[in-house]
Amino acid sequence: MLHYIYGDSLHLFPLLHDTMFKDRADQFKNRLGWAVHVNEAGEERDEYDDMNPLYVIWENQNGTHGGSMRFLPTTGRTMVNDHFSHLTDGVRIESPLIWECTRFCLAPGADRKITAALTVGAGEVMDEFKLDHFVGVFDPRMERIYRLMGLSPDVIGRAGEGRDEVGVGLWEMRKDAFAPTLAKLGIDRGTSKAWLRRAFAPIDQTQMRAHA
Repeated sequence: MLHYIYGDSLHLFPLLHDTMFKDRADQFKNRLGWAVHVNEAGEERDEYDDMNPLYVIWENQNGTHGGSMRFLPTTGRTMVNDHFSHLTDGVRIESPLIWECTRFCLAPGADRKITAALTVGAGEVMDEFKLDHFVGVFDPRMERIYRLMGLSPDVIGRAGEGRDEVGVGLWEMRKDAFAPTLAKLGIDRGTSKAWLRRAFAPIDQTQMRAHA
């Protein structure tokens, strides 16, 4: 199932927490070869994980991380504005209607349904917070993954060549994208909405301990 968890509550889901950051290290450092920092615990974390982002995380049946994304409003600090403004000719992407999506990650051997689940999750975030777009930085390999998900970005800037190419894009979640994506996941919109409502309901400490 999908979880929507703010950074300051992530410690309440220790198994999801630990496996997500370790899967990020495996994907971004080992498989993609990005210049990211991996700590002594084998976790990939950066400064934006300390800014109370909203994580959308797929939980496997055994309680581990299957896939995830990280969201931050562009009205605060974001990766695209702090480190990639050269791709937008110095124009800062700032709007209450645009959030940044980063660290799209799939666990090794993740089922294709998990990409559909994360797509649905992104759409629910956009719908819940009345957003128009997500903005994100990507390389050609991630762009291919997005294309397979039916989520090709509107590219607003690129630089570099080959494996060193990097781009900035905007994503728009159309209402008509929900039905086919939900069908791939095998659930209806009511179930998807229930996952979202559950996330923002009062925290049940007994339930949280079940994820320890």
